Amino acid sequence: MNVVAIVTVAHHASDGELALTPVHGEALLTHTVRGLLGVPEISSVLVAAPQRCASSFSEAVAGLGCRVVPGSLRQAFAAVEPDLPRDSVVLLHDALRAFIPAETVRDVITAVRDGAPVVVPVLPMADTVKVTDAESLIVGTEDRTRLRTAQTPIGFTLDAFRAAGYPASAPAGAATVPGHPDAMRVTSDFELCLAEAIAAAPRDEETL
Repeated sequence: MNVVAIVTVAHHASDGELALTPVHGEALLTHTVRGLLGVPEISSVLVAAPQRCASSFSEAVAGLGCRVVPGSLRQAFAAVEPDLPRDSVVLLHDALRAFIPAETVRDVITAVRDGAPVVVPVLPMADTVKVTDAESLIVGTEDRTRLRTAQTPIGFTLDAFRAAGYPASAPAGAATVPGHPDAMRVTSDFELCLAEAIAAAPRDEETL
């Protein structure tokens, strides 16, 4: 079964520049792509690069064996869609989640192969979640035992990815697998410090 991973920076306008933030001497994007390519189940990796960042993205992943497609997620998918077998798995991964363990990626792939159309890695909500009204007054407390924070890669069957639209996201009813704290989005100074520590730590075969 073919598995293609598409790396995007589609959440915020500034994510393209954040993906080029150096961590342990290399861009976040470099860590992200290298890690995905290190998962044997993944057949190919594409990067959907904003036009303004296309050259910098290409430099960041030079020599890694992935393909950079200038433009949107739709354009990146169109570049490979005609060659994908019907039973392909499509992984959609946030470029800023550079250090997700390989085992989590494999869990997503396995769950799709086992029959789930869409699979999302998630973590339990640790904080107490309050509900506020229009005046910012607390009016209730959510039951956090049923709340989860979503991570990537989101795994899709080929048909489910086509049906998801753009930007692609996980619909209600999507299956879940356990996520991992290392798969945080690196967007703040604090997260950057954590990313530096993760990148500098000895790596094993289960870590991207």
